[in-house]
Amino acid sequence: FLAAADGLGSIAIDTTQLNMSVTDPTAWATAMNNLGMVPVGLAGQQLVTDSICVPGFDPSLSMMTGITPINPMIPGMGLVPPPPPTDVPVVKEIIHCKSCTLFPPNPNLPPPSTRERPPGCKTVFVGGLPENATEEIIQEVFEQCGDITAIRKSKKNFCHIRFAEEFMVDKAIYLSGYRMRLGSSTDKKDSGRLHVDFAQARDDFYEWECKQRMLAREERHRRKMEEDRLRPPSPPAIMHYSEHEAALLAEKLKDDSKFSEAITVLLTWIERGEVNRRSANQFYSMVQSANSHVRRLMNEKAAHEQEMEQAKESFKNALTGILTQFEQIVAVFNASTRQKAWDHFSKAQRKNIDIWRKHSEELRNAHSEQLMGIRREEEMEMSDDDSGDNPSKKLRVDDSALAAQAYALKEENDSLRWQLDAYRNEVELLKQEKGQLFRTEESLTKDQQLQFLQQTVQGMQQQLLSIQEELNNKKSELEQAKEEQTHTQAMLKVLQEQLKSAKELAEINGHDESQANEINVLTVALVNQDREKNSEKRSPGLKSEKEALLIGIISTFLHVHPFGANIEYLWSYMQQLDSRISANEIEMLLMRLPRMFKQEFTGVGATLEKRWKFCAFEGIKTI
Repeated sequence: FLAAADGLGSIAIDTTQLNMSVTDPTAWATAMNNLGMVPVGLAGQQLVTDSICVPGFDPSLSMMTGITPINPMIPGMGLVPPPPPTDVPVVKEIIHCKSCTLFPPNPNLPPPSTRERPPGCKTVFVGGLPENATEEIIQEVFEQCGDITAIRKSKKNFCHIRFAEEFMVDKAIYLSGYRMRLGSSTDKKDSGRLHVDFAQARDDFYEWECKQRMLAREERHRRKMEEDRLRPPSPPAIMHYSEHEAALLAEKLKDDSKFSEAITVLLTWIERGEVNRRSANQFYSMVQSANSHVRRLMNEKAAHEQEMEQAKESFKNALTGILTQFEQIVAVFNASTRQKAWDHFSKAQRKNIDIWRKHSEELRNAHSEQLMGIRREEEMEMSDDDSGDNPSKKLRVDDSALAAQAYALKEENDSLRWQLDAYRNEVELLKQEKGQLFRTEESLTKDQQLQFLQQTVQGMQQQLLSIQEELNNKKSELEQAKEEQTHTQAMLKVLQEQLKSAKELAEINGHDESQANEINVLTVALVNQDREKNSEKRSPGLKSEKEALLIGIISTFLHVHPFGANIEYLWSYMQQLDSRISANEIEMLLMRLPRMFKQEFTGVGATLEKRWKFCAFEGIKTI
């Protein structure tokens, strides 16, 4: 109860002194605390301090700072303490006023219900007033909750009270449920049970809307200021075309430091349509100057690529040094685990050494795989370069390469068309400059130049036609390649469906184990046949001497096992020779050589097992 009384008394109110005699000052003072009023006839300290009441609080402060308005009575906002726990009942005391007495409701009854609070509510509805209650008595009771701006009393024992601030309404709601008795009379007309509830008033809603609109205006202004602050600066204005500006731009295009700015101006002029018959030569010279920077850009790119290669080389060398140190650390751990030194360590020391050794081996293997990956990439780049020079390999149609080539041909076609337009403009200028009345030696030389230009144009046209024919041929080849690819995929799907249907028939008819093995063998044969076709086109040769050594050992091992061996058995044997090799690496190596090794399935159901066999001699016999 004390927490609730402090929460309701955390708002500044008028400290009007009320003079009346009391029989029990302590109980009466407790009742006055419920409304945050100074006890009548007692010179006491105000229950709420100025720091909590915030007497100088300006409700419009939130509007100026862009903070959402808060209700000071909301718990947890810092102006009032949090409400008491729901399981602790709030006990209300008797409240004595000058002209009336307020008796609290039964604490066992549920709290009085209230409607949903309207936005910006400053008006309360007070019902259940005594019939003889006057406006002065109502003001005497409710002015302790805050400044009252208006009281509208009805003849039917209810009234509406409008306060100056929103938080004053919450203190008035606290009086809901109290029984009001005027003086010491027991007449029915001098008593009534108060019902205080939120009221919806147009003035409150209008003021709330005005505040919201002001907040919205301030928010829009703040966002506009933020956008203006974050907006990038406008690009500099580009001057209009003139012969003088064109001459200056031509000089800037030759300067490497001013090239970026100058090329932007040139692009803008061309897009504006400044190119005409008279300025075509000048624009052509500027375009030619822009083209001269291509070699410089390619040299810069080559320099950056060289720096990247040097960085890769330094990274590879550093990684090699790190891997060497990891090998030394692992060697130290391996030497420590030998019986000669292992017996002298305690149990905890052995456990730590074992953990460190496993961690070091994992890091060593990870760095080793990364270094091997870098070397594989380098070897694949070298093999790609060698395969490009070898004419005996089959040409594979690459969609991306053909598309890039077609795009390059289109670009060349456009450039030739632009050159042709430039030559035509020059021819027309020469025709205009040519005199119709006087034919001198200069006019004859111009005719010769004109004929030469016409022959050049014809040659350009023929070259353009040949390029277009080549482009059409490339497109037809691309379409043929796509058709072959789709046909191959369709054939593969048909074979897969036939194989699936054959397996289903075998399961339905309940064939024995030999028939299931035949289906498995057929499956593996089809897969191996497909794999052989793909490997002939795509599988690279042996990459290192280590792989050749592994193939020799695996071939010998599988040759002495004519019925084949699974990958786990083979890997356990290879682990004795090289502890760093993995089963996945062995399986990838076997799959890359389908003419030497083949995979077969044996058993049915739970006993189904994959085995690898050595089949190099069978391939020699079939050849």
